[in-house]
This record gives sequence, C-alpha cells and structure tokens, in this order.
Amino acid sequence: SQINPHFLFNSLNSIYLLIYKKNTDARQALLQFSDMLRYQLYDCNASTIAIEKEVRFLEDYIRLQQLRKDQQYDVAVEIGQDVKGFSITPLLLVPLVENAFKHISHHHETKNFVHVELRRLNGTFSFIVENSKDDLQRITETASGIGLANVKRRLELLYPGKHELTMDNSATKIKVALNIHLS
Repeated sequence: SQINPHFLFNSLNSIYLLIYKKNTDARQALLQFSDMLRYQLYDCNASTIAIEKEVRFLEDYIRLQQLRKDQQYDVAVEIGQDVKGFSITPLLLVPLVENAFKHISHHHETKNFVHVELRRLNGTFSFIVENSKDDLQRITETASGIGLANVKRRLELLYPGKHELTMDNSATKIKVALNIHLS
C-alpha cells in the first residue's frame, strides 16, 4: 500500500508550521526532506535524470546525515565544474553514500570522515566515496550488502560494458570508486 503523495506533502507542511519559527535548522531540514521525497516520487520516474538534479538530491541527503553527527565527523563533498550537462540513472549514487554513513567509524580520538568526489574527465563520470571505519564492524550493524548488490545489478543492466565499480576495504577506511563512460 502506498501513501497518497498529496497527503504526505500536506502533512509535511503542517509539521513545518508547528516547528517553532526560530528553529530555522529544523525547518530547513524538513524542507530538504520534502524536496527529497518530491524528487523520488516525481522526478525519478524517467530512465535518466539530469546530473545536476541527482547532485542536488545527493547534497540534500548528505546535509541531513550531517545533522546526526558532531564535530568529530568530517564530511566533505567536492564537485568538479564539468559535472553538468549529462544524464544518469536516477538514485544510482545515493546507496554508495548511504553505505559510507552506515559504516563510518566512531572514533573519539581521531576524526571520522565521509568524503565524496564527483568529476567528469574525457567522457567519463567519476564518483568516489571514502569513509573512515572501525577495525571491527560494529555489532549493531548488519552487513547485508543489499544496497551495493542492487547498485552492481543496476550498473550491469543499464551501463553494460560502460562502467567500472571498485571497492577497497582496508582496516581504516572504505573507498568505493565508480566510473561511467558517457556516450
């Protein structure tokens, strides 16, 4: 069963009005969340989406994740100037960033980090996500790998022979690199 989007957005607007007017952070976060839902419900029905829209969604997602972290977490996003003017499959990148936040370390003595980099060079779109990690996976986290498996399968179906996905899982960090050869 699906929730009627009209009801959902009206409910979000009602919650927005209930939030104390001086709590601008909460109001802004709710607006970002609303924009993300709208993107998923309406914009992602096409087989491809402008990279600019996908990047905006990704930035909103990262900003919402940052609300849950303190100063011990360094989150950086670097977007090259050439990341524009092409389309990709919608919601292809966010599972990789979700995994980075899911598996980020929780060190108290050193910085924990998630770094995201997007580039376009010589007809290839490059997307890199790195995160610090604990030596041992936390007991509370499950390692289902469904998100990564879905990304791999989508890449095989939608970009056959036109992509490379690599993952480097060391003792202190995880790095995932995706290259898509644009036609």
